[in-house]
Amino acid sequence: MNDPASGPTRDTGTVTAQTLDGQAVADRILADLEQRVTALAEQGVTPGLGTILVGDDGPSARYVSMKHEDCQSVGIASFHRHLPASSSQAEVEAVVDEFNAEAGIHAYIQQHPYPDGLDYEAAVLRMDPAKDADGLHPVNLGKLVMGTQGPRPCTPVGIVELLAAHGIDLKGKHVVLVGRGLTIGRPLANLLTLKEPGLNAALTVVHTGVADLGHHTRQADVLVAAAGSPRLITTDMVRPGAVVVAAGVSFEGRKVVSDVAEDVVEVASWLSPRIGGVGPMTRAILLRNCVEAAERSVDG
Repeated sequence: MNDPASGPTRDTGTVTAQTLDGQAVADRILADLEQRVTALAEQGVTPGLGTILVGDDGPSARYVSMKHEDCQSVGIASFHRHLPASSSQAEVEAVVDEFNAEAGIHAYIQQHPYPDGLDYEAAVLRMDPAKDADGLHPVNLGKLVMGTQGPRPCTPVGIVELLAAHGIDLKGKHVVLVGRGLTIGRPLANLLTLKEPGLNAALTVVHTGVADLGHHTRQADVLVAAAGSPRLITTDMVRPGAVVVAAGVSFEGRKVVSDVAEDVVEVASWLSPRIGGVGPMTRAILLRNCVEAAERSVDG
């Protein structure tokens, strides 16, 4: 059987991409977490996930709501604080201190973005790194760079595990990553090049400011679009038979719009869908980070 990331399997004709089904993989992760939560309950511990939401950003509010629905599905306790957009930096950081001190919260997130005038980075620095469910505290990002154990960023890990679950081994493959943001691009770049099973890729990082972006993307065995730029990746920018991961999204009103144009399905060998692709994986890894934090609290 051909390696799905090895390149095109035919010289001409239309490729109909197979689906990188993130929801199916996430469901398996959640089923495993449900068993681990039950095991913790037998030891008198209920994992707790906290969320801090500041302001009234609609997509952020919907995303937080989905996270808490996921918690309920596997038996994780939910803690949530919604602060008004008019909150001061001191008021936000007081909630961070509260979550740091609350023994029932094993891990938590601060939902990005924060309203203008608030310093999101300062609030993240105030977190207890051991409770960082997003894996974005500088201590945990440093551990990622060093290849040591610690909470790792949810979307990058979710992307790697989504590919692995579909038999796509990144070892030695040329991955082109479009995007360099803090939540996906930068940590994913570090993750992909670690000398670990399923990783150890050859990596090119580009962004929307690069001239002739398609010149770079057409060289990819695996193309990850994480720029948050709607329909950025078009069919002419994808080498036939490449694996394409649509990680970046933006919004047109209430509609979620992918970084990858819909007709790329005709060129790629594998493609993650706009809905049910990377998103469910991100949420599943978030919950796993929480459960692992609870397990560490038991192990001492």
